[in-house]
Amino acid sequence: MTLHYDIIVIGGGHAGCEAASAAARLGSRTLLLTMDMTKLANMSCNPAVGGVAKGQIVREIDALGGRMARITDRTTLQFRMLNRSKGAAMWSPRAQCDKSRFSAEWRHELENTENLYIWQDAAVELLFEGENGHSRIAGVRTRMGVTFSAECVILTAGTFLNGLMHCGAAHAAGGRAGDAAATGITESLADRGFEVGRMKTGTPARLDARTINFDALELQNGDETPSKFSFSTDTQAVKHQLPCFLVYTTAEVHAILRSGFDRSPLFNGTIHGIGPRYCPSIEDKLRTFAEKDQHQLFLEPEGESTNEYYLNGFSSSLPWEVQYEALHRIRGLENVHIYRPGYAIEYDYFPPTQLHHTLETKLVEGLYFAGQVNGTTGYEEAAAQGLMAGINAHHKRTGKKPVILQRDQAYIGVLIDDLVTKGVDEPYRMFTSRAEYRILLRQDNADLRLTPIGHEIGLITTKEFAVFEQKKSFVESLLSFARRTSIHAGEIDDYLKTVDSEPMRQGKRVYDLVLRNGITVEGLADALPKLKNFIEKNGISPEAVEEAEIQIKYNGYIQREKHIAEKLHRLEEIAIPDDFDYMSMQSLTIEARQKLIRIRPKTIGQASRIPGVSPADINVLLVKFGR
Repeated sequence: MTLHYDIIVIGGGHAGCEAASAAARLGSRTLLLTMDMTKLANMSCNPAVGGVAKGQIVREIDALGGRMARITDRTTLQFRMLNRSKGAAMWSPRAQCDKSRFSAEWRHELENTENLYIWQDAAVELLFEGENGHSRIAGVRTRMGVTFSAECVILTAGTFLNGLMHCGAAHAAGGRAGDAAATGITESLADRGFEVGRMKTGTPARLDARTINFDALELQNGDETPSKFSFSTDTQAVKHQLPCFLVYTTAEVHAILRSGFDRSPLFNGTIHGIGPRYCPSIEDKLRTFAEKDQHQLFLEPEGESTNEYYLNGFSSSLPWEVQYEALHRIRGLENVHIYRPGYAIEYDYFPPTQLHHTLETKLVEGLYFAGQVNGTTGYEEAAAQGLMAGINAHHKRTGKKPVILQRDQAYIGVLIDDLVTKGVDEPYRMFTSRAEYRILLRQDNADLRLTPIGHEIGLITTKEFAVFEQKKSFVESLLSFARRTSIHAGEIDDYLKTVDSEPMRQGKRVYDLVLRNGITVEGLADALPKLKNFIEKNGISPEAVEEAEIQIKYNGYIQREKHIAEKLHRLEEIAIPDDFDYMSMQSLTIEARQKLIRIRPKTIGQASRIPGVSPADINVLLVKFGR
């Protein structure tokens, strides 16, 4: 007996939850196949969402109609807007979350989503139709012997594919502590010609709050006036925040850790997978920054109803006794009890150059990959891929145009284009520096960029779109008021003195005055009754005020980036046939021909971003396909 669904999602992590939610809400009869229904969207590592560039991704997920931001808002323990001292393009929201509530909220969300069904079991085999090179996905077989068929399958297996955990000389199969590894899927795909690699990640020890001397630690509170992630009016900013704490290693701690290097699976050849450079283990830090006598760590709560704390920055696969001794030499942790030591985990991934921009695989039609199986790291990057895979799988089976975000539209567009075009040689993590248009891709304007797309495809409701339209109207009306309203010389001199700004020698428009450093719309409104009255009379929200202010202050930069993006879009409009014979073009370098054959770029723009394809090669292609 075979059970049929439109779309099957394998894996209930952050990618899987977003994929299943999106596909089902768009109208596909969707099955989410997960090994444990109590751990949906489990925060296997740090119980936090957002951070530099990652926070922007979460807001983009929300603007498109995904669910991560809403779940985060409902479970936030502490909220901080990072990089407030820098320009608006660098502002990044981050929330410490209640780990168990986050997973429980996701379960509630999914169990109450129409068209979505959950089956608790492990997928062990993918089923195909057709021969290698001309095959499509047919379904999935589970460990319990159940066969499911579907038009599309989305693989979001995280770190579970042939997962192997390491702690010193001890190692065990598993996708994470307490969970079995997933076997069979990699083998199914390797038989179909997929390239497979190994990656590694790690996690730190978890600590018992009852045994921590918090008085000896440096307090780190959340924002005095916390914001929230979702643009929706259905969620609220956190009311009661829990503190985090700063902790520091010492030279003594480093010496203890180094004493175990010869038994570290990371250094003695036991681990072969590639680890994340930007989230290194503590032993990696000591080797890379050997001259440092101190490293900053963050002690973060895992929930309101638990004593469990996460020691951010102390990821390790050293023997447990080495971790134990080192932790007890850290100030404030002298008597700490460890719930479980840190460990590393190796797992299979599939180099993402084997994907189209829709995240559908090139080798098997109807099969999509999302999350860590594509070589990424992080909940946010995984969720973004899951959302796009869910949307595109639904669009494929219903004959609709795929949704592909451009690099000047979203960090999600940068993420997927980097994966598909450049591939990965280490676990991929998003940074603002990866985006060439980061002034356009701010966290504050994610809704202005993407909510119309979310509404068009059907993930943003009419009610939600009306809220968006109102904010957009607020911003436009405030900008218009600022452009047409003048301030007389001497009218606000007292306010200008408080922000160390030059007195006005002649009248100026509100717009021009806001361009000055240190002047905010909120501060100016307190000094200028006609501005304050306009904001209050029209009910303009604080979010709209902030958005208008950012648009004023950064208008020059924004227009410049838009101009550059428009010029480069011309390259994206020049298509390259899928079956073009690059080997026939002797004027291309050998390396360029090899890379172009492997990646098969859809456009000249994509070809220009492939490592190893030079500007001279691009000129050759432009001559061939027309400037």
